[in-house]
Amino acid sequence: MTQVSAHADPGESRHIHFSRAEFADRLARTRAAMAERGLDALLCFAQESLYWLTGHDTFGFCFFQCLVVTPDRDPVLLTRSADQRQAEFTSILDDIRIWKDAADADPTADLAAILADLDLKAGRLGVETDTHGLTARNGRRLEARVSGGLALEDASDLISTLRLTKSPAEIAHVRRAAEIADACYAAARPLMVPGADEAAILAKLQGENFALGGDYPANEFILGSGPVAPSPGPARSGALLCRYYSGRRVLSAEDQLTLEWAGVHRHYHAALMRTVPIGAARPEHRAMHSAAVEALLACEAALAPGRAMGDVFRAHADTLDRAGFGAARLNACGYALGARFTPSWMEREMFYEGAPTEIAPGMVFFLHMILMDSASGAAMTLGRTSLVGASGAEPLSALPLELDHG
Repeated sequence: MTQVSAHADPGESRHIHFSRAEFADRLARTRAAMAERGLDALLCFAQESLYWLTGHDTFGFCFFQCLVVTPDRDPVLLTRSADQRQAEFTSILDDIRIWKDAADADPTADLAAILADLDLKAGRLGVETDTHGLTARNGRRLEARVSGGLALEDASDLISTLRLTKSPAEIAHVRRAAEIADACYAAARPLMVPGADEAAILAKLQGENFALGGDYPANEFILGSGPVAPSPGPARSGALLCRYYSGRRVLSAEDQLTLEWAGVHRHYHAALMRTVPIGAARPEHRAMHSAAVEALLACEAALAPGRAMGDVFRAHADTLDRAGFGAARLNACGYALGARFTPSWMEREMFYEGAPTEIAPGMVFFLHMILMDSASGAAMTLGRTSLVGASGAEPLSALPLELDHG
């Protein structure tokens, strides 16, 4: 029997995680935003948009795939034969059209035929260009294909902006993702000791996410380690990195382990980050951790309705600069979270100097305090996900903020 989310309509035979009414509301809000911009159609290439609007759940966006949204007709999906049944099973879509694989295949020709079938011979077409779902090659093909009275214009922010504010059903998935993230750390924490293999720690983090019903994260979990070792040149320790890299090592008697991971539920992410000193915590770790806690709490205090994301970054920068860690901090301190697909769980909206996005209730953000001191070789990170409510930020993790070392 097909399992569906508790939020789906009773009796729904498709594998979708939201009710038909919620999908209808999302489509209505999308059409209203299109009307405000004077768009006659919207060409969606971002997989996040397809999932949010219809439930379509696939990694097939690595090939050409487009959802055509118009003001008054059902959305039309253009995809490959490999994704036809995927769309039939995971989405509310009924109009699914296929472009055929061939050495000389040009799916923009099939898209042009769909536009003609929808009587879109003139007007303004919004296009999602800021997405991995539309390659530069296909973008150029699309521009060359559109002719006559049709004009393309970038509308990459239209649906991504709508997705920032989560519905109660979405928030339920975010909260479950946060519970999973905490459980991942609890499961892996006993392994974070001298002599432990990074591979075992990573396997436990990721395995617990899956064991609790989680999904693949939209990007790799980050795991890096290395002893505190001053270096006159570039950093030589994986603990000072904030990206995944290939290759595992065994933890030394005195070491440091930097982790960034997420609980993932129905593609909704709740991320966490921290650095765990292995063995005795060094004075550098304690000083950096103290500053990171102060900065995180200052950022969460600024994460309030009506404030700009740039205000939150200012709290981050001011706190860490005042503590003497200006050279060790980054030029961004987090980003919005939601339902995301490969290659990144980050939304477009980030906390950086002057970031203009206005914070509102129902938004979800990951705040990370990252300190990487190449001079001393010490690393310290601390991050957690918060839901914005009417009165401010609600951290979703139950993990304590005290320095954890072993």
